[in-house]
Amino acid sequence: MNNTHNIHDKRLADAWATLQSHADRGLPLDPDPSRLAFADPEFLLRRETRGIRMQLELMKPDLEQRAHGIENTVVVFGSARFRSEDEAAALVTQAEAAGDTVAAERWRRLARNSHYYEKARTFGKLVAQYSEKKEPQDKLFVCTGGGPGIMQAANRGAHEAGGLSVGLAIALPMEEEANPYVTPALSFKFHYFAIRKMHFMMRAKALVAFPGGFGTLDELFEVITLVQTKKSKPVPIVLFGSAYWKKMIDFDFLVDEGVISPGDLKLFEYVDAPEDAWDAIKRFYKL
Repeated sequence: MNNTHNIHDKRLADAWATLQSHADRGLPLDPDPSRLAFADPEFLLRRETRGIRMQLELMKPDLEQRAHGIENTVVVFGSARFRSEDEAAALVTQAEAAGDTVAAERWRRLARNSHYYEKARTFGKLVAQYSEKKEPQDKLFVCTGGGPGIMQAANRGAHEAGGLSVGLAIALPMEEEANPYVTPALSFKFHYFAIRKMHFMMRAKALVAFPGGFGTLDELFEVITLVQTKKSKPVPIVLFGSAYWKKMIDFDFLVDEGVISPGDLKLFEYVDAPEDAWDAIKRFYKL
């Protein structure tokens, strides 16, 4: 019998039934030495078992992606706050109708960037369309942080083209659920940012960074640093929206100050169209 799928073994079922019963009745889960260790949240959430939790977060998405043939991904980062052009316009109208000038101005600012949502959506379609008729080992899959905004747009584009896409969501107060366009079997949630970052890079064959804030910058510089220091193999790193990125970060200033080398500027390139982002990846791998 295949023990890897023997989740209905009576001992396992009884252990989980006990936990479910406590949850259903709203009872606190007190320490219980007789509870099976792997079915004991009170034990698994101790500080001493953090390493086990991190190992599980590393293992579960890895096994599931292997099972679905996900070996090569194109990672898309970008703001979680951008909306589609239609949704952004509706939100502005709604705020104006309610007389909420602060909200209306906020949505007008974000609406200026809604074209990035549409372009990320188009890019996701391009990746999925390329992979549609490829052999399994040659397929590329969109991978995002699983949240709203640019992440949703890239997953949405892949979904609309009939492709699979991955979502590596993080448990945050403002993002409780993954966006609806992530392939359900490939929708993962993480507690540890560090493990999530590892999963982004484990299968990444390219990174496309759309305009965003702290989270986007965090992921972008993580990848640039790994490639710069040769801890990861070179991959195409594409900064989508040249005006945005050049205004936000003066990389030439960093060269002038001697804190990065002139050659480091070749680690990435700027583009302004979905087709150009895809062409950069095709050139790199001679697709």
